[in-house]
Amino acid sequence: MKYISYALLALLLSACSNADWRAASREPAGIAPNPDEHKEAVIEFYAADAFSWRGWFAVHTWVAVKPENASQYTVYEVTGWRVKRGLPALNEYRTENPDRYWFGAEPEKVLSLSGEKAARLIPEITAAVARYPWANEYTVFPGPNSNTFPAWLGKEVPELELDMPFSAIGSGYASR
Repeated sequence: MKYISYALLALLLSACSNADWRAASREPAGIAPNPDEHKEAVIEFYAADAFSWRGWFAVHTWVAVKPENASQYTVYEVTGWRVKRGLPALNEYRTENPDRYWFGAEPEKVLSLSGEKAARLIPEITAAVARYPWANEYTVFPGPNSNTFPAWLGKEVPELELDMPFSAIGSGYASR
């Protein structure tokens, strides 16, 4: 039985990615509306498998908003390495490509809204981002983490009707 356990451990470890995160793809997935062509307001929530072995059971999630006629999206996401560098966990940046691969993992849309409803909810999302209570904290488990943040936005802006993926470990922390 001991040898079976070692064999299973060896198999699991060999399946882990040894890829360097710096070389992993961050290319756009091409699933976000192009801001040059799509003038309507847009709200997009994304999820992609976490990097390396964590992706077997967990995802990383983030949100992007684009007001009407904007040429770029504003992306909001939480990452732990920012805290380790003395920065807030919550990061905001602007891009034409909010749907970039998450270090090799292709993102999927969790929620996509456009038009009048998105235009109405973007100011509510922006205000909720400013109130996020764990902006400077990150704990892999039980949270707050990258999945806590979008889940918390969903609670603060219930009209989004956000349904987080089962594998968004830490999203339940937003209920605290």
